[in-house]
Amino acid sequence: MKAIGDIETTHLFDIVIDLNPRLNIGDGPLGRRILFGAAGGTFEGPKLRGEVLAGGGDWALFRADGAMTLDVRLTLRTHDDALVHMTYGGRWITPPELRADMADPVKRYQVDPARYYFRTNPLFETGAKQYAWLNDIVCVGSGYLIEGGIAYKVSQVT
Repeated sequence: MKAIGDIETTHLFDIVIDLNPRLNIGDGPLGRRILFGAAGGTFEGPKLRGEVLAGGGDWALFRADGAMTLDVRLTLRTHDDALVHMTYGGRWITPPELRADMADPVKRYQVDPARYYFRTNPLFETGAKQYAWLNDIVCVGSGYLIEGGIAYKVSQVT
């Protein structure tokens, strides 16, 4: 096997996504599908910042084993009015002993995010020349709950 460099990351941005009330699509052949619609939000990092536009969301699938599979599509508007399409999949794995607290509308925000696994793989698409570099990168994100929504620390894989 060839020697290659280790995977390293650099901070891209922090993002907060405000959520609409969830829509329970129901139990289907793959699990329970729930839409967590994006109501807005913000993102900020060293190279870009702006707002999350309403209208996107997470078409999450809750598997029989309790894991959640993410299927997210968002539109970002940068501070200088460029539009960026952001997509990501991911996994949210909550240990069985935390599931009751995570289901509680008050306790869920008190659970330390280090106690569950919530990781994503953001990709971007834009026609804005100043952000064309986003079209060619892969990112990873760590998620956590906040009141009224969700937040991620997103890093670029270098």
